[in-house]
Amino acid sequence: MSADRPATLAAWLRTRSDAQLGALLAARPDVARPAPSDVVALASRLAVPVSVDRALDELDAATLQVLDVVLLAGTDGVDAADLPAALPEVPDEVLAGAVERLTTRALLWGDEVLHAPDPVRRSVRHPAGLGRRAAELRVPLPADLPAALAELGAEERDVLERLAGDRPVGHLPDTGSEAASPARRLLQRGLLARIDALNVELPREIALLLRGAQPYGPPRSRPEPDVVRRDPAVVDRQAAGAAMESVGRIGELLSLLEEEPAGLLRSGGVGVRDQKRLARALHVTEPEAAWLLELAFAAGLLDVGGPHRDEWLPTRAFDLWREQDLPDRWATLAGGWLATVRLPALAGQRDVAGKAVNALSPDLVRHTAPAIRRSALAALAEYPAGSGVGAEDLVAVLRWRTPRRADRLAPVPDLLAEGARLGVLVGGVLSTGGRGLLTAGEDGAADAMRGLLPEPVDHVLAQPDLSLIAPGPLVAELADTLTVVADVESSGGATVFRVSEASVRRALDSGWSATDLHDFFARASRTPVPQALDFLVDDVARQHGRLRVGAIESYVRSDDHGLLSQVLNDRRTAGAELRRLAPGVLVSGLGADEVLDVLREAGYAPAGESSGGAVLTRPPARPRAAGRRPGGTGPQAPRPLTEAELAATVREVRAGDAALAARRGEAVRQVPGVTTAGTLELLSRAVREGVPVWLGYVDAQGSGSQRIVAPVSLAGGFLQGYDERRGESRTFAVHRITSVALVEEGDAAPPL
Repeated sequence: MSADRPATLAAWLRTRSDAQLGALLAARPDVARPAPSDVVALASRLAVPVSVDRALDELDAATLQVLDVVLLAGTDGVDAADLPAALPEVPDEVLAGAVERLTTRALLWGDEVLHAPDPVRRSVRHPAGLGRRAAELRVPLPADLPAALAELGAEERDVLERLAGDRPVGHLPDTGSEAASPARRLLQRGLLARIDALNVELPREIALLLRGAQPYGPPRSRPEPDVVRRDPAVVDRQAAGAAMESVGRIGELLSLLEEEPAGLLRSGGVGVRDQKRLARALHVTEPEAAWLLELAFAAGLLDVGGPHRDEWLPTRAFDLWREQDLPDRWATLAGGWLATVRLPALAGQRDVAGKAVNALSPDLVRHTAPAIRRSALAALAEYPAGSGVGAEDLVAVLRWRTPRRADRLAPVPDLLAEGARLGVLVGGVLSTGGRGLLTAGEDGAADAMRGLLPEPVDHVLAQPDLSLIAPGPLVAELADTLTVVADVESSGGATVFRVSEASVRRALDSGWSATDLHDFFARASRTPVPQALDFLVDDVARQHGRLRVGAIESYVRSDDHGLLSQVLNDRRTAGAELRRLAPGVLVSGLGADEVLDVLREAGYAPAGESSGGAVLTRPPARPRAAGRRPGGTGPQAPRPLTEAELAATVREVRAGDAALAARRGEAVRQVPGVTTAGTLELLSRAVREGVPVWLGYVDAQGSGSQRIVAPVSLAGGFLQGYDERRGESRTFAVHRITSVALVEEGDAAPPL
């Protein structure tokens, strides 16, 4: 190796400019937190297997093919000028882009000669889909390998051709049988190597011979699928319709669960009986009901609650959600769907044991789901508005973009179908709301849909057939009231409510009077209220309340009726809310423990009583209802570094590297764009000559300031000096110094 070429990855990193180091940290943010102390520490982090795998997983197939050329080279490095000869069918601009991506991520290092770090070699198990060499597999190959292959029959040749493709390992259990299958005959002839009791591997030399002029396989070009084109305005209108449908269905679902919660199964999830009940009430299929349950949970509007936390109930967030305008409500649903770690499409499918998976079950959790959704939408967002691709073509594109994650892409068609139900996309084309969701989150989604969704209306149209037609989405107050006095018959752009004997009775049971109902219908309807509706309300009201049922929480009994009368008329016991039910019995709407406290404070001596009549020291307290909580979210993707964070991290690495070089007595190498060496030189001069300096400084909280400092010493990456403005001695980390200038007499503060 030439003397002026770096000999290691760390040495090569020292030659990179600040911009190039910043690009490395941006591409692999997992190595940037906390900031590495120097380039040696950075190189060590870059070699961590988990970090290497993560970086490789983000590379496309064309870039990985270029990496394969370096990994399969017989020498330690490959001259970058030799890549076109190794991959003659790959365009030069593709090769240059691949090398740039690999070196930016430090998966290859070097300028003229490209080297692959050992962790990268270990992470790529089968470069170019080739197996290990015969010597590594301990398989003696025939002396005349071409002749041996020429003698094979068609079946054996077919086995070798398949293994010479992109996966050199095949499944062949070691049963001890001498059955003459093609694969076993190849194994007996030494053309396959057994690597364990279940698998065999094709030696690299055989695969290269079969591939002929394409040792690295055919060029891995980006797929060019047929583009679907639609009118963007039509796409947005259809997306708005799907959005309105989703918001309306979720509102109906959660209103039903407010009235009658769904039970929580012991294994988690919602039972089949509750799912069927909800599907009947919503007039949807059971899979659709499961999807709505999952969507409500993903948006944080549904979770486990109740006195014993064994019921599925709307959360407090639902109360706020239904008060929002329609675009914000839809954005909450879309944002929850994009970020959820669950795959709703798996509900109803059979698990390994053959049992159907319930909706809201923990078995639906897949932590890769958010990344898959986002990558699918990002691929669609690359097409202009009104353009997209079908599900199968999109899967092919994603397989090319992230081939190492290809086994995770099976859910993509189902995820696209969910996005279409929600209005994020229509027929493979991303809607305006979907683009806003992808680029700016829930706020962007709401802003994008704000002009597409209608404003809520505050009225209905009463019809002679006892139906109420809502000509658009309803304001929250009117929608809540209609769920009490009527039933939803059909939903969509115009929701149809049906007033029936049962719905009127339900309203009366809730405390409404006949007069209240007449006033409500007259006020809410823009059309005259039909006589049939007035007659229905009056007929049901005449029959209502003839039989009455009340509820009590506790009772007070005594054989001394005079004592009970005294207690009932005592003003001190008014807080117990007692009333006489029968001679010798008082009842209260308060719990037994509260009534006991009131009576004891009034000077009486009551005793608690069990349901069997036995005296208790104190009856057990009534269980308190647990507060409802919003649905949980999955692990969040690592936050990308901001420009300020990148710059600060690069400065810290440079400062640590300079301090390390100073301790070793080495000169700091000047790199274009790196100012640390100049900073150290000025500070060292100021210490030697006792000259004060202007410092631009950023503290640990990110606050910037400028100050005059009289330097005392400079060592270990820290400056000791006297801060003249604050009148105190301070220690400054060199990597946090943004600028430095010597102060001469009469100088003004330089701009920092």
